[in-house]
Amino acid sequence: MTTAADILKSKPNQAIFAIGPRASVYDALQLAADKGVGALLVMEDERVVGIVTERDYARKVALMSRSSKDTAVSEIMTTAVMYVHPRQTNAECMALMTDKRVRHLPVMDEGKLLGLISIGDLVKDIISEQEFIIQQLQHYITGERA
Repeated sequence: MTTAADILKSKPNQAIFAIGPRASVYDALQLAADKGVGALLVMEDERVVGIVTERDYARKVALMSRSSKDTAVSEIMTTAVMYVHPRQTNAECMALMTDKRVRHLPVMDEGKLLGLISIGDLVKDIISEQEFIIQQLQHYITGERA
């Protein structure tokens, strides 16, 4: 099975996009839009202090008629950030995402941030793994060599 570390290595863009807690929600939205991502880690001195997502914006700014330019990221970010270790499998990551209803998981090793995996990264990996298994089974059934 694939691990979180393997998934990070397979990502074409391994950049970690982050913003500070005192930045405005508007700046966070602009950065997320520029980078084409749905979530940003909130970092302070190399430490993950939260995560801010499109869902946070929709529920805590837009629906509450707040101004994204006058609201700090720290006011809407999720502070209880779920994370995984690099050795955790794609199945374990998917189970955590499903159970906790999150779409992004930082990968941490001994307090050091290695990267961020999304539900899309996991789905892509699981589909690839299943396609490989199907191909191997087809070769086995037909007697062809891979």
